[in-house]
Amino acid sequence: MPEANKNPDKTSINTVIIDTGCANLSSVRFALQRLGDTPLITADPELIRQARRVILPGVGSARAAMQALSAKGLDTLIPTLTQPVLGVCLGMQLMCRQSSEGNATVPCLGIIDTEVTELCSGELPLPHMGWNAITPTSHPLFAGIGTQDYLYFVHSYCAPPGDFTLASCDYGQVFSAAIGRDNFMGVQFHPEKSAAAGALILKNFLEMSA
Repeated sequence: MPEANKNPDKTSINTVIIDTGCANLSSVRFALQRLGDTPLITADPELIRQARRVILPGVGSARAAMQALSAKGLDTLIPTLTQPVLGVCLGMQLMCRQSSEGNATVPCLGIIDTEVTELCSGELPLPHMGWNAITPTSHPLFAGIGTQDYLYFVHSYCAPPGDFTLASCDYGQVFSAAIGRDNFMGVQFHPEKSAAAGALILKNFLEMSA
């Protein structure tokens, strides 16, 4: 565990990045540090509850990520959080009811009532990897972001458009580039790898409070 994460002062925890054990956490941490934040990487339930805001990152498979969360008791904790929570990439997908991987269905956190399925990209290659424009709603997470802004995606699964959609993207099919319900938000793209537009989205998140 990094030295900076030892014995934190609970009253000073602005942002927690949940340590899922199966994500590249450094890029998210560095992106927040560039914005002047001092994020704490932890899987400690009490520290997660104390934070002013929480980020749920993720890479890899939904099954492995849910197993890691369950082993740490975080699968039951996360849906109860009341501060702003941002899921990134797989972290967004974990907020959904379930995810279909191959022939398997993986129960997820159930925060947003939708299913993640394989992206139907047509003749376009999978995974969807690269820069794409999004169509954002007026949600505060996307303040200052327009259809001319491009974000960086790496994924093969997606959530469909619906009432929970905060932004959409078209890659062979239209899918949810961001979803949300109440204090929970998720983005399918990687804001920490999305240059100025991604930094603005993270800045908007850092300005949110419970």
